[in-house]
Amino acid sequence: MNIKRHLFSLATALLALATVPNTYAAESSSFTTIISDDITTVFTAPGSWEAEDWKKLGWASLAVIGTAVVADRPVRDYMCQQSMMNSCPGAGNNAEVTNSALTTIEHFGKTYAVGIMGGFYLAGIVTDNAKSVQVAQDLVAASVTSVLVNQSIKVTLNRSRPRENLGNNNFVGYTGPNNNSSFPSGHTTEAFTLASVIASHYDQTWVSVVSYSTASLVGIARMYHDAHFASDVVASAFIGTYIGKAVVKHNSSLRGNNIALLPMLGPDLTGMQLVGNF
Repeated sequence: MNIKRHLFSLATALLALATVPNTYAAESSSFTTIISDDITTVFTAPGSWEAEDWKKLGWASLAVIGTAVVADRPVRDYMCQQSMMNSCPGAGNNAEVTNSALTTIEHFGKTYAVGIMGGFYLAGIVTDNAKSVQVAQDLVAASVTSVLVNQSIKVTLNRSRPRENLGNNNFVGYTGPNNNSSFPSGHTTEAFTLASVIASHYDQTWVSVVSYSTASLVGIARMYHDAHFASDVVASAFIGTYIGKAVVKHNSSLRGNNIALLPMLGPDLTGMQLVGNF
């Protein structure tokens, strides 16, 4: 499928979702307060976890460790055979094989992510759709939270990237706030964070399929470019999905019969409007 056509279809679908009538009420808190509250909620959540939550963390950890032991090296070898990245062992001076589709899809974990957030917000304002604005708020709040969680793990473990050819078990540990750590993948974490937020807001099956498939392709692209091991990507998928769902769940609990003050833009009128359920 032509990648440009895929991107156009995705953008059209997101705009269509944004204009669906909603039964949600917007929160009365300021946006900065929402983000701060979400960050605090995610970072302090383990303190109130029950046995089932710790069990899920245990299974997720085993999945990541199992992937590192079983799949890291063979997956990297396969990706190197496909891409012939100059950093791959035995690549020599061979030209790298460019995959335009994966190169493009990779941006959903960075550049395009910002566009998706802005798209939901803009669509919500233009179509007077409170739910779309709430999705945008949750996307931004979850994204900021995931960056903080992701970077905290990166600087703590400081794992060498596969392109450094130091093996998949080279964890240097904390060396300072700035590093180029492989674990976990920032692009993949961001992609799964956005995917889980969007999928949590809409019940349609195709939304989940498109969202999580796109996020998975971002992870594949990062491995294809020899930037991450398979276990980096698996860990990022767990992290992003958890944060996205946690933020949506927490913010949903704050939304009820409240009102919100939103900007109102038009050719002859600029001001504010109250929206909500009564």
